[in-house]
Amino acid sequence: MLASLGTMPELAHQLSGLGGCTHPIRLDGHRTEYAVNKTTGEIGNVLRHLDSATLPAGHLLVRCNNRRATRCIACAETYRRDTYHLITAGLRGGKGTSERVSAHPRVFATFTAPGFGPVHNRPRGRDCRCGIRHDEQDPALGTPLSPDTYDYEAAVLWNAHAGALWRRFSIYVRREVAKRAGLAQRAFRDHARISFAKVAEYQKRGAVHFHAVIRLDGPGGGDSSPPAWASAEVLTDAIRAAATAACIEGPDVDGRTHNFVFGRQLDVRPIRSADFDDGQELTERAVAAYIAKYATKGAETATGTLDRPIRFLAELAQARITDHAQRMIRTAWTLGARRELADLRLRAWAHMLGFRGHFSTKSRRYSTTLSALRDARADWRRAQAASPAAPSDGETTLVLAHWVFAGTGLSAAETWLATSLEPAPGTEGEPTT
Repeated sequence: MLASLGTMPELAHQLSGLGGCTHPIRLDGHRTEYAVNKTTGEIGNVLRHLDSATLPAGHLLVRCNNRRATRCIACAETYRRDTYHLITAGLRGGKGTSERVSAHPRVFATFTAPGFGPVHNRPRGRDCRCGIRHDEQDPALGTPLSPDTYDYEAAVLWNAHAGALWRRFSIYVRREVAKRAGLAQRAFRDHARISFAKVAEYQKRGAVHFHAVIRLDGPGGGDSSPPAWASAEVLTDAIRAAATAACIEGPDVDGRTHNFVFGRQLDVRPIRSADFDDGQELTERAVAAYIAKYATKGAETATGTLDRPIRFLAELAQARITDHAQRMIRTAWTLGARRELADLRLRAWAHMLGFRGHFSTKSRRYSTTLSALRDARADWRRAQAASPAAPSDGETTLVLAHWVFAGTGLSAAETWLATSLEPAPGTEGEPTT
């Protein structure tokens, strides 16, 4: 049908611009660029005009930019690469970050959740408590030994408060570093600064834990050298003390008071500058790759839950998810009906087992931002697609545009054509930002 209409080459060109996105957003509208005289403000000739009705697909198609690999592999891969470059810039410099950061003390830390009841696991050299030595792919891993006694309420509420607990830790770690340097807390910012970037990952049991690169800078951030007393050992000691001390007071549910702390398993290791990996120490490349990998994964990957919100609990009857994930979701849904817990929005985040924080966050001066990387890539694409028309000397450009949402996804014919295309010319040749 597409070939008979004579639109196949044009449609193929439009689809190739999606870079492999399988669930694009469809927009109706138009965009017009006018030349404007800088002196008089007079609007002149039309430089470019785009109308969605004239496009082969009948709409403007833009990438969904979903970070989840289960939703869109192509867009998730772009997100993963951006995260890799963001983390790397904070370890080596680049993307507007000084190369001095490579000499600053920095560590890779993993913060876990506390226990909510025994689960099936793979202890080194021993059988699980159930008496079986589980295979790595055993679906029983992470599920409770006794679901009826597992503390689902505390598990869901811990996820809901994990972001607040991290914020409390970030305050305490500055205090702990200042204490070890013999500085007053208020004076610390005049001598040093803590920068970090982290991602959230779900354990198989459905509890969130955090992986973080934490760096000790001078008072100006990555551009300034840390003080003489700063070292990876000082930073490691302060992180351990802060993680132990951090505590968030939770809600009272039916007379039960909840308080939230990190689990006892805390791993803090220094990061080496060299790319050579002898298997004993963490390198910059290994850390960046590890964090970027988890930036595209959600609870659905580790725990077997849903990758989309639910509107009604009855939807679980048709969902292909584990019994453990079902109980976590049902617990979140039930708690979400309580008025005193309304601010946690547990029903909206039931599919994420209560966790409502951002999956990747960073301090302001760690390195560049994901937005800056996306903007640089968009500017590059626009420059590649720009027509010869351009404002002359003494002129600037006025852009008038109006777009409305018209749907998502591809038609059956578009899907067939998109899957038959080679990687888009702008994909492999794009700058790595």
